[in-house]
Amino acid sequence: MENQTQSKLNSDASNPLYVQLMQKIKNSISTGELKTGARIAAEQELCSMYGVSRITVRKAISELEKEGILEKKQGKGTFVTVPAIHRKLHAVNSFHDTCRMNGKKPSTRVLVSRSGIAGKQDVDELGVAPGSRIIETVRVHFADRVPVILEENHFSMAYSYLLESDLNGSLYNLLSECGAEPAQATHVISLKNASKQIAGLLKMEENAPVMYLHEVIYDKKGRPLHTSSQYIRGDIFSFRI
Repeated sequence: MENQTQSKLNSDASNPLYVQLMQKIKNSISTGELKTGARIAAEQELCSMYGVSRITVRKAISELEKEGILEKKQGKGTFVTVPAIHRKLHAVNSFHDTCRMNGKKPSTRVLVSRSGIAGKQDVDELGVAPGSRIIETVRVHFADRVPVILEENHFSMAYSYLLESDLNGSLYNLLSECGAEPAQATHVISLKNASKQIAGLLKMEENAPVMYLHEVIYDKKGRPLHTSSQYIRGDIFSFRI
């Protein structure tokens, strides 16, 4: 936090002291001085740093909790939360577009891009022949450098050009450039426990609950475009139905 001699609040200002303190904390977050997941100073320390009463500190923290900026954890302290990302479930948007609509900077890391053998689910959902080859991609999506989603997509070999493409950007922009546009999807959502591998990639605790979303995405003519299986951090990403 800021140097104490520079942090005293102005009791003569038109803004109440708790509002001034809220802005100080928000500024520390926006400049990166307080990072997502960081524990802020204890109440008494904030009182000393800013020259205010505990009532003022508690009011500021309470308001920031209501705004979803801070979160109190019993016996541990008060922490900077991860701002949530919202997506309308019926909308077929890329992760990159969803991030931008929520004011986040998206990025993607490709883990797997290869051809494989179609399984029964691929036969049922993609309409490919048993034993035929498919395209598999596995990627981790980040919002403001925080891992949010582990995603596995399956395509028929009609989209074999993906194996030679840069998959670090928006997949749907890439598909649209090649004349394939997603139009609708079916969704199945459930809760799972994060395996050691998933927890490591999403920077969460092993066995912690994680949302699991399976989708079949169709093009404008109603033909299967691809399937998507996603493990999603529910503390960051949510759906609106």
